[in-house]
Amino acid sequence: MSKLVAVVPPGELGVGPAPLEEGSSVISILYMEKLRFGQENFLSEVTALGALVSSSGKTAELRLAMRLSILLLLLLLPGPPPALGMEDASFPHLGESSQPPPRACPPRCSCPRADTVDCDGLDLRVFPDNITRAAQHLSLQNNQLQELPYNELSRLSGLRTLNLHNNLISSEGLPDEAFESLTQLQHIYVAHNKLSVAPQFLPRSLRVADLAANEVTEIFPLTFGEKPALRSVYLHNNQLSNAGLPPDAFRGSEAVTTLSLSSNRLSYVPPSLPPSLERLHLQDNLISKVPRGALSRQTHLRELYLQHNRLADSGLDATTFSKLHCLEYLDLSHNQLAAVPAGLPRTLAVLHLGRNRIRWVEAARLRGMRGLRYLLLQHNQLGTAGLPAGALRPLRGLHTLHLYGNGLDHVPQALPRRLRALVLPHNRVTTLGAHDLAATPRLTELNLAYNCLASARVHPRAFRRLRALRSLDLAGNQLTRLPTGLPAGLHTLRLQRNQLRALEPEPLAGLDQLQELSLAHNRLRVGDIGPGTWHELQALQVLDLSHNELSFVPPDLPEALEELHLQGNRISHVGPEAFLSTPRLRALFLRANRLHMTSIAPEAFLGLPHLRMVDTTGNPEHVLVRLPPTAPRRPWAGGP
Repeated sequence: MSKLVAVVPPGELGVGPAPLEEGSSVISILYMEKLRFGQENFLSEVTALGALVSSSGKTAELRLAMRLSILLLLLLLPGPPPALGMEDASFPHLGESSQPPPRACPPRCSCPRADTVDCDGLDLRVFPDNITRAAQHLSLQNNQLQELPYNELSRLSGLRTLNLHNNLISSEGLPDEAFESLTQLQHIYVAHNKLSVAPQFLPRSLRVADLAANEVTEIFPLTFGEKPALRSVYLHNNQLSNAGLPPDAFRGSEAVTTLSLSSNRLSYVPPSLPPSLERLHLQDNLISKVPRGALSRQTHLRELYLQHNRLADSGLDATTFSKLHCLEYLDLSHNQLAAVPAGLPRTLAVLHLGRNRIRWVEAARLRGMRGLRYLLLQHNQLGTAGLPAGALRPLRGLHTLHLYGNGLDHVPQALPRRLRALVLPHNRVTTLGAHDLAATPRLTELNLAYNCLASARVHPRAFRRLRALRSLDLAGNQLTRLPTGLPAGLHTLRLQRNQLRALEPEPLAGLDQLQELSLAHNRLRVGDIGPGTWHELQALQVLDLSHNELSFVPPDLPEALEELHLQGNRISHVGPEAFLSTPRLRALFLRANRLHMTSIAPEAFLGLPHLRMVDTTGNPEHVLVRLPPTAPRRPWAGGP
């Protein structure tokens, strides 16, 4: 191996120097030697050279030894050495750091991006300082701020989003000139504060303004006016009356699509609303009138909410809705209407007239509304003559008809053939004839709960045409036996709160798709359940026999059963073979029976590997429950 030659100025060590190329330096030559010898051999050679110099005892040589030590440290670093006389841009200089300077951010806030400052939920009482001028999105919601200093806001001229939701800011704490310099502001959220009046001026660049849930009684022409980009305005839950809403409130703002004025104190629909509106919320006001022409320019309106007002028939006329050629959703519920309004748009898909005083439905007022899919007339005063035969026949596309809570004594005749859901609970229907439902063969849901149906007045062929029926609710009637002729495709059958005293297999025959059967709150005893009653219920998963008069678990329950309700009976003993026919059982409810500590046989649950819960609360004694070893131990056991 060749030896290392030290390259030093001539005469320093009294040895002849190795030849230097022009422009070479001591450091660069040593680095080349390191590459030639390798790190380990080079280190040993330099160390030997240092020892040689130390033994000479010369001052100049000691200086050279120190220089060589420094060179050694430099050469141990990876990579080529910097050229002497040239500045290394990546090397930190005095007063500098190798890391980028920290981003300016107010204390306790977070600044995930250079243009975003998030001070949400910090209980701040003073507007934070040190907010970068580059901020475009500032969130100060959920704090305790009472005012916005003008000098702080004025320097944030690049703001696009300002979120002040849920603070304590009053109108006095929001100076009129606060937003003058925010010429790029697009979204402002000041909901849930203490504003008594709206700001007199908001930037022209605004797109969304949320001033909801304040105490605003007045807005001004330039609050929302002259805003060509404004799309959404939220003013609900304030104290606005018609006097506080100027006629030119939206002049020059021809792009507003959503306006929420609900839960205020308006007594009539304001005139001069933006013609571009698509959604208008006016619910929960004091509106008793829609002035003629108030809605004549809103030809793009799709959703109109007028529920929970004081509208009577006299507050509307045949022209009220006549210009709304795009209207799809109209909610007039919770008013004082005695009739279906005239002049309804033919484009309606949903018409909500529930909880009014409607006594009669005139067919002419629904004519032409072939696209109507949902008609809600619940809780009105419709009696025997309230729905004349064929009154709803023009509604060819009707999907759902809600009539619960009226005074109807029979199922309306000549209903639309495409009807899928007929909801008639809490009426006075006493009879179900053979042809009452024949005109609606596509029904999938029929709800006749809580009427006055007796078994003798339900025709055996009443359900014959309902081959698509999946849900039948006859709860809360006066049935003493199961109806016959039930559709084979039923998935859900509810018969709770009747007067059933016996169950026979015939009415349930063929219901091999039934998944849920409720027989709760009847008068059933085990001896009154005929043999084979459950035999064809091969898909039954939920069976509710609660609150009857059962003294033990009924035998031969369906094999697919997963949930069994037996609470509120007279069961005093559960034998070892009680659940042999239900190996898929997951939940068992036995609370409020007559069980004692040892009433349940230890072997009762052995064949139930899926059992997850047994509820035995509310019995005379604490009941000992032993779940099978493979099941998680989550019994609900309780004493009296």
